[in-house]
Amino acid sequence: MQLLPLGGGGGGANMEFTAGMIAGLIEGTVVGDPAAKVNNFAKIEEGRPGCISFLANDKYEHYIYETQSSVVLVNNSFEPKKEIQATLIKVADAREAVGKLLTIYESMKPKPKGISELAFVDPTAKIGENVYLGPFVAIGPGAVIGDGCILHPHATVGANAKIGEYTQMYSNSVVYHDCKVGARCVLHAGCVIGADGFGFAPTPEGYEKIPQIGIAILEDDVEIGANTCVDRAVMGATVVHKGVKLDNLIQIAHNDEIGSHTVMSAQVGIAGSAKIGEWCMIGGQAGLCGHIKVPNRTMIGPQTGIITPPKEEGKSIMGYPSMDSKEYFKSSVLFRKLPEMNKTILTMQKEIEELKKKLEENK
Repeated sequence: MQLLPLGGGGGGANMEFTAGMIAGLIEGTVVGDPAAKVNNFAKIEEGRPGCISFLANDKYEHYIYETQSSVVLVNNSFEPKKEIQATLIKVADAREAVGKLLTIYESMKPKPKGISELAFVDPTAKIGENVYLGPFVAIGPGAVIGDGCILHPHATVGANAKIGEYTQMYSNSVVYHDCKVGARCVLHAGCVIGADGFGFAPTPEGYEKIPQIGIAILEDDVEIGANTCVDRAVMGATVVHKGVKLDNLIQIAHNDEIGSHTVMSAQVGIAGSAKIGEWCMIGGQAGLCGHIKVPNRTMIGPQTGIITPPKEEGKSIMGYPSMDSKEYFKSSVLFRKLPEMNKTILTMQKEIEELKKKLEENK
């Protein structure tokens, strides 16, 4: 994982923090020198002076005794087995504390502002205050860009589309005409919101396109990964509800509805008119059929194929076709034994045929 500096990103001067200051930010306890200074993050196995690292998994413990990092975050339960050179900050959850520090770092980075001379803004578009529009950004007629939005070079907002306040669009991300994006969303490079759904009617001459006249809606605090697509609806709206996080290379088809705070790993594909519940977790490369309804808090393993979803909330499923995860793991033990079992069955069949033959001869 490439870890970011506590300061310097975005053109600002490097920021330096002491162990004591960091402990105050994350409600930790310093063990060692509270004046130890850091200005960068590093993995514990790649630690350098002036860096802060963390230890949240016991299998990496051996690195803490040799790391060169100046400060290491550890769980309150950690007790060293030998001498450690680094200053420790003990916290309830080291991994969670790192996330909090990164969030603080991100909030302290200077935000770009202003409209580039190379950006195109239609005269009928409405642009909020403290907005950044980078070179070659294109804003269509009637579009609305909320306060504090950051649109990086080559981002495109179509006619009459609406972008909520403090939303960030990275390079080559696109929001099609009439679509709506909420506040504090993040659209990563190459993602597309509101492209046509895959709708075609077969005819003797070929496939005739069915116009997709609906829209796509992202509610507040949604994050869309690079090259992920959320298609517009045939009619009505494809809706991604509040707090949803989508990884890279995901397909959300027309008229889908994704429940609030659901998360998906890369390469998930969801066919049209599916309804995914709230707080679901979907592993990479899972595929879901159209017109199904997935209950709240369903856990879907990677590469799972869902034709018939569970009916109860909170189920964990895996495999293709999908089944309860416990049953899947039991079955997977048998999968590995199938060649041996097949050999045994063939041998038994042969022996049975021989016994039948002998019985016939003895009649």
